[in-house]
Amino acid sequence: MSTTRSLLLDVAGLRAWYGASQVLHGVDLRIHAGEIVALAGRNGSGRSTFAKALMSMVAADGVRHFSGVDLAPLRTFEIARLGLGYVAEQRDVFPTLSVDENLRLGVVKRGRRAPRFTLDEARALFPILHERRAARAGVLSGGEQQMLALARALMGDPDLLIVDEPAEGLSAQMTARVGDALRALRERGVAVLLIEQRLALAPTLADRVAVMGHGRIVFEGAPAELAQREDIVSEWLGVG
Repeated sequence: MSTTRSLLLDVAGLRAWYGASQVLHGVDLRIHAGEIVALAGRNGSGRSTFAKALMSMVAADGVRHFSGVDLAPLRTFEIARLGLGYVAEQRDVFPTLSVDENLRLGVVKRGRRAPRFTLDEARALFPILHERRAARAGVLSGGEQQMLALARALMGDPDLLIVDEPAEGLSAQMTARVGDALRALRERGVAVLLIEQRLALAPTLADRVAVMGHGRIVFEGAPAELAQREDIVSEWLGVG
């Protein structure tokens, strides 16, 4: 399916470190426009480090190109301006600011192109944010804060959105709402790198799943194919 779509992210031989400790040991991954790819693995496997390496938030080397541009020499805000968005696991909303103020802080200038997501469109995608637009972000529920973090990232008009553990700590109902929101993004042409440990969303949402172990990709294929690989699931995901 992805072969007919333009290549957005091209990563090869990516290595990354925290100080003297090497976490990634040569990661290869490609993501095409409008594609949802899940990156799975146990805690400590390197999933979040991979996202931070793409955003120039940790020391890294290796090939990492986005829309044909080399990310290596760029700073985080320059990468965001290229159209690579990032929602961290901690969500990182500004608790004392209102919902709308949080959203406006997410705006990233991307040349003269008309933005794909305006404030009204972000509200329409997440109706609860319109209802609570004047509320302080710190009083929102965990699910509402996740919606706010996603919507704020969209204000940067990304072509690819990295979302780290979007369902962590959420109820089944709120997890389903987050999944619906990510499907809506794909329908608008936004690619998604979905980072999950427990695969709450990936089986019904992802086009492909890449499993990471010890800082390397140990499996890549369709969710249905992963479900048939009991060896991979048992050894690298730790679930039955």
